[in-house]
Amino acid sequence: MDITIHTTVLPHTDPEASVAFFRDALGFEVRQDVGQGTMRWITVGPPNQPETSILLAPPAADPGVTDDERRTISEMMAKGTYGWILLATRDLNGTFEKVQATDAEVVQEPTDQPYGVRDCAFRDPAGNMIRIQEVS
Repeated sequence: MDITIHTTVLPHTDPEASVAFFRDALGFEVRQDVGQGTMRWITVGPPNQPETSILLAPPAADPGVTDDERRTISEMMAKGTYGWILLATRDLNGTFEKVQATDAEVVQEPTDQPYGVRDCAFRDPAGNMIRIQEVS
């Protein structure tokens, strides 16, 4: 079997702020931007990995989502407990400094975790947890 990760989805509430975070703070390229206003589906990804993307999508655009579910999603996003992703870098301290310099919301500075990894964490403008792990 030959399966790869092509795209994962994170919600956004402000497309412009999300694009600025992923493009300017993380250095990702914008690959597609479809829709209008807040109903936009934006594909971003690392320039050196064209086969891997993140789709930034309106969180409750699915017509099958009820009003109660939309409220729950909004509440979870506001608390930062709805969406998250784990990224990797070879230079955690340098990456942390660059992202922090953009006024991104720092959740955790670079830390050696008891389970054997060194990582840091930020929140994107929609409240998604962005964890960045150091790899060798």
